[in-house]
Amino acid sequence: MTTIESLTLEVADTEAAHRFYTTAFGLDSQLRLRTAQAPASGFRGFTLSLVVSQPADVNAFFDAAIAAGATALKPAAKSLWGYGGVVQAPDGTIWQLASSSKKDTGPATRTFDELVLLLGVEDVSASKRFYGERGLTVAKGFGSKYAEFASGSAPVKLALYKRRGLAKVAGVSPEGSGSHCLAVNGGLGSFTDPDGFVWEDSATAPTLAEITEGMGTK
Repeated sequence: MTTIESLTLEVADTEAAHRFYTTAFGLDSQLRLRTAQAPASGFRGFTLSLVVSQPADVNAFFDAAIAAGATALKPAAKSLWGYGGVVQAPDGTIWQLASSSKKDTGPATRTFDELVLLLGVEDVSASKRFYGERGLTVAKGFGSKYAEFASGSAPVKLALYKRRGLAKVAGVSPEGSGSHCLAVNGGLGSFTDPDGFVWEDSATAPTLAEITEGMGTK
């Protein structure tokens, strides 16, 4: 199965971003950081999601993110599909914190079940075909509105959503320009998809775990 091994975020301050992601979300090998080279403004066209098992875990991550410097875009609350909230990290990346459950089954934990990359695309059907031709298998889909690809035990799951719809879910305006400030690292090869998202065959930026290890040797 073709998988996403990690994601590279392009940020203005790698040390500050490292502090945020390790403190707020406890991420390590799933994320890589490098200094942004191209400008970006407005909505960057994607969100990242931490999918957890219960509302208490959503609240734990939400509160930790705010305490670490994130901005609340949507407060954590119940919805038709479950429970969730949205924050924007200090580097500008938008994070959804979500659970399909509306009731707690135990004490809050700072653990998550899935890390999901949700790309906002202009044409879900076209993008679904594009990725299907590169070896990805659709696991779940809702016509031309949403598609989710099989990921097995991969560190990151990929899904597609209409750009305007995703911006609405995130609580921001859909307008945006410049760099996505994101590179996807996996086994599909190096290319740029129809919506300008960059895939890299090999990742050179250090993971959060590697940055932490390096800091510990100073």
